[in-house]
Amino acid sequence: MPSKNQIIDYEPIVRSGRGRRAASDTADSSPAVESQLTDRNGDGDGVGGGHQHGAVGDAKRWVMKRGHMISYIGLFLFTVMLYFRPYELFPALAFLSTGTFWIAILTLIIFVPTQFVLEGRLTVRTREVTALLLLGVTALLSIPLAINPLEAWMTFNDSFIKAVLVFIVMINVVRTERRLKGIIFLSLAVGVLLSVNAFNDYRSGNLTVEGYRVAGLIGNMFGNPNDMAIHLVMMIPIAVVFTINARHSITKVLSAVCVVLLVIGTVVTYSRGGFLGLMAAAGVLAWKLGRRNRLTVGLVGTVAAALFIGLAPGNYALRIISIFDKSLDPVASASTRQDILIISLKSTLANPVFGLGMGNFHTVSIHELVSHNAYTQVSAELGIPAFLFYMTFMLSPLWRLRRIEQETYGDRQRLHYYYLAVGVQASLLSYMVTSFFASVAYLWYVYYIIAYAVCLRRMYASEVYAVEDLDLAPKKIPTKAKSQYPHQPILPEISVPSGQWKDA
Repeated sequence: MPSKNQIIDYEPIVRSGRGRRAASDTADSSPAVESQLTDRNGDGDGVGGGHQHGAVGDAKRWVMKRGHMISYIGLFLFTVMLYFRPYELFPALAFLSTGTFWIAILTLIIFVPTQFVLEGRLTVRTREVTALLLLGVTALLSIPLAINPLEAWMTFNDSFIKAVLVFIVMINVVRTERRLKGIIFLSLAVGVLLSVNAFNDYRSGNLTVEGYRVAGLIGNMFGNPNDMAIHLVMMIPIAVVFTINARHSITKVLSAVCVVLLVIGTVVTYSRGGFLGLMAAAGVLAWKLGRRNRLTVGLVGTVAAALFIGLAPGNYALRIISIFDKSLDPVASASTRQDILIISLKSTLANPVFGLGMGNFHTVSIHELVSHNAYTQVSAELGIPAFLFYMTFMLSPLWRLRRIEQETYGDRQRLHYYYLAVGVQASLLSYMVTSFFASVAYLWYVYYIIAYAVCLRRMYASEVYAVEDLDLAPKKIPTKAKSQYPHQPILPEISVPSGQWKDA
């Protein structure tokens, strides 16, 4: 029998067939948790009363997960328009050029009342939401004090506020594994499309950037090869963990093909930041997934990195070596970026509270150049407080993903959580590396990946702890438990903080 400060989840968690669909789209896969909690609070009448109230709780969670279906469709369509921009790919669809805006408006119109009906609040409050809202308020307050207030407002209104709103919608709407994988699929699909086109352009000699680099097929945040490389590198770790965790051979092969194409696409961008981000992602994956044989993994990884550089096309190796030897840089961009970095740091110290104004750094830079660094972009344009909010926004998910990784390691029933937690960590860390070389703090990259992290941990917290966020859950889960019913599988005990639940 479990001790008084513990409850046991008796509901089997199945990862295949009907059970997997139930775990994704229906009620919480641990319905007995709530029924036992009801018994311990004295609200039920023995076992029957507990199951009655548990059924009510299950119905509520079913509604919460099924809710926002229309909002999710809007979010999905918005992401399609944002990533693929079909009106650029097909001139006949030029009438859709304003489609992204109207889809976003309609999604918000549906989301807001639905969210209030379901939860009675506009959004769940997490540390990421708090940090992002504080960053947004700081950006808004800095507009009147900017060197060019109009430009600051245009930058705020152009992409940043849209990314903030989509982030809030996503973490409230994406409540099931199926929905999360649907959005991630779009990110992977556009990455594969960009990679295939980049490779074809490279093979055919269509090198339109600096005479030896390819441009992105799709404009906006994918037109620049460095920015395109950021997205490709961020998707590689997720494609890797999908490959490892795939249950069917066809899915595994397709995921592996995605990994290869994304790596090829990253290489032909000739992005040095992309290379460093790729190495960071590979290092994280090797360290976390190869924890039982880290020495072997380290040796294999070193050999693989050497072969990767040696077998890369053209002057790719010289491009990478130019990170350390500036004389090998044909356009001297490394020296220019170093000078810009110094200017951005000086601007941060000279304007520590509200900065120069969002999008205003180019007015004090060399040749009207941007900072080429997301960190100093925020600190120089918005001030040191905004920089701290930005860092909090990025770092907060890492600790919670790490917790999911630790709690699910070796748990066959929750391996999907383990692998996705590792993949999202590697993806976020790769962004943190590559964004050191690009002014992308206000663009979509980081907001989508952190939304993935928040959605993942909320689903995990709901399934395992029956709470809405991992911050509200107990700190540890013992790995072994004894079931009261011999016909039920043995599942982990959930430790409840003393005093949180009263015995009946």
